Amino acid sequence: MTQPAQADLDGAVEAGGFDVDRLITDRTRSIDASGIRRAFELGASLKDPINLSIGQPDFFVDERVKQAAIQAINNNRNGYSLTQGVPELRSAIWKHLAADVGWSEKAGSDLLITSGTTGALALAIFATIADGDEVIMPDPYFVAYPQMVKVAGGRSVLCDTYPDFRMTAARVERLLTPRTKMVIIDSPSNPCGVVLTQRELADLAQLCRDRNVLLLADEIYDAFTFPEARDGGRCPSAARGNPALLLVRGFGKSYGCTGWRLGYAAGPKALIQHMAKLQQYLFVCAPTPLQVAAAECFQVDLSPLLERYVRRRDMVVDALRGLVDLVVPQGAFYAFIPVTERSGGCGAAFAKRVVDHRLIVVPGNVFSSRDSHFRISFAAPEEKLAEGLEVIRRVLTTG
Repeated sequence: MTQPAQADLDGAVEAGGFDVDRLITDRTRSIDASGIRRAFELGASLKDPINLSIGQPDFFVDERVKQAAIQAINNNRNGYSLTQGVPELRSAIWKHLAADVGWSEKAGSDLLITSGTTGALALAIFATIADGDEVIMPDPYFVAYPQMVKVAGGRSVLCDTYPDFRMTAARVERLLTPRTKMVIIDSPSNPCGVVLTQRELADLAQLCRDRNVLLLADEIYDAFTFPEARDGGRCPSAARGNPALLLVRGFGKSYGCTGWRLGYAAGPKALIQHMAKLQQYLFVCAPTPLQVAAAECFQVDLSPLLERYVRRRDMVVDALRGLVDLVVPQGAFYAFIPVTERSGGCGAAFAKRVVDHRLIVVPGNVFSSRDSHFRISFAAPEEKLAEGLEVIRRVLTTG
């Protein structure tokens, strides 16, 4: 779906003299169009682009999962599901959570299948944040966080994580005020690829619990945790042994089905019930036949894909060694790369320069109050990634 141009957004009078401008609320005007989406559209306009801008897996959905979706459609599982989700997917998720983080449905937690992880984030924020409430989030951040908080009437409080991009309890604690309602953490992170340790996450979870603040753990990239960052073979998680938070995960990134729009939120039963109430009036339910199919996802072996992404990460690290002080990604499929003075001094200038070489990257100011970096996604074929890294090396060193 194409985003409207800013000129279209600013136009006051449409054809026929109908004044649309007066209908648009200040809340809607305050939201910025996604800089990632603009980069994606730029890539579509170039001939043979090297597009390292979009965070979309480049592998296909596992065949058994596709067949499960086809079978569900053929079996006429095409109507509404319960807002909370289809029984087989809920059961598969509970089994996974029990093994991974030690949560049980019988221990006062609940879960909700949502229309993507962004759906889960929106429901959580709209259910808990009112005018003037504060939400602490990392800087750099995922682009949707501050926009959603703004729509809810809240205030985003940025936790400066430079230069190591680690959102620790010590950094968060000094930002807490009586207005703080929520702390958002994403690990593995977008845009930095940083994975917090189990100890760091446990400390942050304990801080929020002690201060009666909701910790929202966005773990959409949990399956993309590289071996050196794993804890007992698993993604470190603030939820492990601690049900007093909201855990958000999904299927699109992990299983290559981003267009299916499937995520889930798990946490305290009362909170999940209020989120489900909102979902009834906003999304109704996630797509039913695709929910049925997603129950098969937990049977898919992702280790060959993870090994491929580790190799791509290593390509990035090797290409930039000695040129910049890169925080090595330990998860997700992004690198947040510092800009040198020679190459423009800021992410926006760098992104503009590399377009001349057919390369699309995202400037750091899309994700941050600073513009000292740019983000690349290495969810791209190896030959394209190598070509893009050569452009980056050349521009970083010669301008």
